[in-house]
Amino acid sequence: MAQARVKARKESVLADRFALFAECLLTGVWIAVASLGVVTYPAAFAAGARHLRRRTAHRGGGVREFVADFGAAVRGGWVVGAAGWAAAGLAWINVQAVRAGLPGGPLAGAVGLFAVIGAVVAGLRAAALWEPGAAWRSLLAGAGRRTVLDPAGSFLLVGGLVLVLLSGWFVAPLAVPVLGAVAAAAVAVEERRRR
Repeated sequence: MAQARVKARKESVLADRFALFAECLLTGVWIAVASLGVVTYPAAFAAGARHLRRRTAHRGGGVREFVADFGAAVRGGWVVGAAGWAAAGLAWINVQAVRAGLPGGPLAGAVGLFAVIGAVVAGLRAAALWEPGAAWRSLLAGAGRRTVLDPAGSFLLVGGLVLVLLSGWFVAPLAVPVLGAVAAAAVAVEERRRR
């Protein structure tokens, strides 16, 4: 009877948010490890984003679910990863054109840079909505439209990417856990857009 009177103790809002932040950092480590396959980074971000969506909905989730999601996402996600590396190669060619002083080089470099940034943001948005069985092609098509139609969300994701780059520049190991914060930002941007 005395136990019936004891109310369930709720965590404070601060503790709940710190737990989410810690979960983001752990997810960043999982994403980094899963991305070691070079072309597996889209699948790693998709699995990380799905894990964070589960955690924010209080549906549990852990490393086993992350690994299962990663296995499902990598089936079509490796093609997206290979295309991303091809786009990075084209961006490098644009940078070399700018450096060589070719006519139109600065314009080609600027267009190439914006195209790569847009492709990365669209990839993050697609990964944030990935579910098992979803086709990457349709996810990327919708994400491309949202990247253009929701510039505020896109700029938030660009800011997250800048944060990762600066973290890696200042303290290289810090860039690994911050990847989870970028995945969380992508989830938050897509949730904001949905509402």
